[in-house]
Amino acid sequence: MSAPEQELLDAAEAVMARAYAPYSGYCVGAAIRDEKGRIWTGCNVENISYGVTICAERSALAALVSGGSALVTAVAVVTRDGGTPCGMCLQALLEFSPEPSSVAVYTASPGAPAKAWTLAELLPHAFRSDAVSRTIDGSSDVEQD
Repeated sequence: MSAPEQELLDAAEAVMARAYAPYSGYCVGAAIRDEKGRIWTGCNVENISYGVTICAERSALAALVSGGSALVTAVAVVTRDGGTPCGMCLQALLEFSPEPSSVAVYTASPGAPAKAWTLAELLPHAFRSDAVSRTIDGSSDVEQD
């Protein structure tokens, strides 16, 4: 594992400790690297109304976007059993990954070797459609740093 990959996994493992999972007991930490090399983290936050629960990967995506970035280059997810992101999270990651075959996704459990995938491997038939077009370019009308 290279130093940048290990840094991403370490960040995901560290944030996993902050997960709020009183219902499932399944804590998840996620770390996303953007096009500038910055790392954005998130953990799962459960709710008694399960539909309100936020997955770690989407939590990290919210941090990425609110931090002014919009491109995912790599993702690390740490769970107790090395689980992969759910389909909803994979689709959400795809929104910020123009070339899914070049986005590395690392999965691991604490202290265990990571497995490496690409986003395209984990979501081989992702929803993309020429029939659905953006009504805006995705940029904000708020001035950014």
